[in-house]
Amino acid sequence: MAMTRKKPINLALQGGGAHGAFTWGVLDALLEDGRVHVEGISGTSAGAMNGVVVADGLMRGGEDGARQALSDFWHAVSDAGRFSPLQRSLIDIFMGNWSLDNNPAYLFFDLMNRLASPYDMNPFDVNPLRDILDEFVDFERVRSCDEMKIFISATNVETGRVKVFNRRELTLDMVMASACLPFLFKAVEIDDVPYWDGGYMGNPVLFPFFQTCSSEDILIVQINPIERPGTPRTAREILNRVNEITFNGSLMKELRAIDFVRRLIEDGRLDRKDYRRINLHMVEAQDEIAPLGASSKLNAEWTFLRYLFAIGRDTALDWLDRHYDDLGQRSTVDMRALFQGTENEQQELARALQ
Repeated sequence: MAMTRKKPINLALQGGGAHGAFTWGVLDALLEDGRVHVEGISGTSAGAMNGVVVADGLMRGGEDGARQALSDFWHAVSDAGRFSPLQRSLIDIFMGNWSLDNNPAYLFFDLMNRLASPYDMNPFDVNPLRDILDEFVDFERVRSCDEMKIFISATNVETGRVKVFNRRELTLDMVMASACLPFLFKAVEIDDVPYWDGGYMGNPVLFPFFQTCSSEDILIVQINPIERPGTPRTAREILNRVNEITFNGSLMKELRAIDFVRRLIEDGRLDRKDYRRINLHMVEAQDEIAPLGASSKLNAEWTFLRYLFAIGRDTALDWLDRHYDDLGQRSTVDMRALFQGTENEQQELARALQ
């Protein structure tokens, strides 16, 4: 029996705290399935951590090594959170609720984040994830990984612009900068420049793929809900929705630009010799993830991480079975439905393009 040819693909991995375990499941499925070759990874925050763990694992033991490295990393994350005061309440456990909304420590923590800065509340800048990454990832090995390209995004605090760190220069500080939430941790300074979480300006960035990777397929692992029906009414609901919109904003702009160029190419108004027609794909499970709530992003309980992992695996395997043949041929994301909304909005856009 002839072996199925591996198709090249680029992965765009969003950040989302513990919800990054969903991405772990997606990566595990792709690596095990073997029908795609990951040419490049662009990651932010938890997506950045998943990306460097994969690169390190690939160098140590190929695809099986990458799968094992991811499992070890997320198990260590869970172990580190075992004695944290941020645990589910007995009521939440009984009700099967994964959020921490009823945990007194979380409520106090959430309130203090709005009243005091990490320079007051966390003067020693303690971040357990830093120690875990330092232990489980050899960044010299990551920098030498010739299996794939890696792009990690952070936000320059002074300029408000995105900074993209590539694989050849990657350090532990750069990954921690990509995951630096400004209400929890001090800005990470690299060459005397302060950086915050990359999600503000790129969650994640897509543009590095265009000139450095040959594959024209980008698979976005979507964690943060794009749509959420209903009007947020409590202060926490409003803040959480603002964060979701903010952390998707830069990605949506890039997707809109890609779709605009694609339509101009299809209409014959741009020459394919000068412009690339990017095929966009998306793996998401919003029916399962959206109801979890923002506080569950701090839930490092192993049972919860495995729950997200299983959803990610199943979703990715289903996507591969349905869309493997589409890779290299067409987009599998309905961009017009994603962007153009109502029929009136579609008509207004059509008039603007005439």
